[in-house]
Amino acid sequence: MLPAELIALEDRYGAHNYAPLDVVIERASGAWVYDTDGHRYLDFLSAYSAVNQGHCHPAIFEAMVRQAEKVTLTSRAFRNDQLPLLYRDLHELTGYEMALPMNSGAEAVETALKAARKWGEVVKGIAAGEAEIVVASNNFHGRTIAIVGFSSDAQYRRGFGPFPAGFREVPFGDIEALRRAITQKTCAFLVEPIQGEAGIIVPPEGYLREAAAICRKQNVLLMADEIQSGLGRTGKLFACMHEDVTPDVMIIGKALSGGFYPISAVLSSREVLGVFSPGDHGSTFGGNPLACAIARAALRVIVDEDLPGRSAELGCYALHSLRGLRSSHVVAVRGKGLWIGIELNRAARPFCEALKLRGVLCKETHERVIRLAPPLIISKDDLDWGLDQIREVLEDSGGECNELIAELAGTTALGE
Repeated sequence: MLPAELIALEDRYGAHNYAPLDVVIERASGAWVYDTDGHRYLDFLSAYSAVNQGHCHPAIFEAMVRQAEKVTLTSRAFRNDQLPLLYRDLHELTGYEMALPMNSGAEAVETALKAARKWGEVVKGIAAGEAEIVVASNNFHGRTIAIVGFSSDAQYRRGFGPFPAGFREVPFGDIEALRRAITQKTCAFLVEPIQGEAGIIVPPEGYLREAAAICRKQNVLLMADEIQSGLGRTGKLFACMHEDVTPDVMIIGKALSGGFYPISAVLSSREVLGVFSPGDHGSTFGGNPLACAIARAALRVIVDEDLPGRSAELGCYALHSLRGLRSSHVVAVRGKGLWIGIELNRAARPFCEALKLRGVLCKETHERVIRLAPPLIISKDDLDWGLDQIREVLEDSGGECNELIAELAGTTALGE
């Protein structure tokens, strides 16, 4: 079918909860994707960091096929031979005593919220039904009712109430606000080490370290949502490592799958995850052997190919290059590793559309930020080419790019 026909089918029969760029991707390899007409594009989004290892990595593909030929799903009613091996691999890689696998990132966040509340009641001694969790403004932790209920983004909340109680919001990066918000009823502080959907917002240096110290002193769990920032994206295995912080609870997903099959996990101590008893929590697909085999291979690729090191090196290079942009449109360029936000003084969508026509795929977030997150396996030559296209679009002074951007101005889109 023609691309226009496929787009028309999607628009006719699919719920309109996304506004994607109109490129119909048919296949992908490494850092490149190809549309149904055979045009190729450099992927500067990596499925919101789910394909840090690149598209269709052969080692992960081999693990998927090998496992798919044996058994894909048992449910947790029975044991399988891949789940304990994933537990071991996660422990050896991160040091956490226990893990609880789920499917999506939002499910993992919900799991962490439940664990924190029950820990607050049975371990800390907070009265039943009174545990509170502190969250940061402009957070993005998923799309469930509970999660959007403590979002500060009006669109995420509009029309979906009533919401669960028990959450207190503080400004991201404001350590004194966090200190004031904690009470005897506080069981946890949930935070993204770097806020992704908000526009790649990096907190002040020392923020996480001080937050960890406050939480430790007040007997509050520090829960880090590393779903986007983790597994190499920021130049460390986890973003918390930039400040030598080990959270009490780590939430991971996205690149844990290598882009092949949904899997996420909550990592913590025996004291925290040990609060769950059989029947307290579960998932039919959580911990299935196919996902576990894929996750084990995805982790091996991250370690064996030193993807955090590549992200650190290429990320410094890309940030330096982008901070040299001579453009009246650019307000700020910020990021860590190969995770960069270019904040503009106008809508970012038209610039993303213009970049698509030049063969680079990226996406706007919070209307005025271009979010860049290429696969960590990207070559320097490909990265240079992509940066050149960004420079041409943002620095163009009166040529065809400006005309196109003016034509596309006013186009809006949703975030992840």
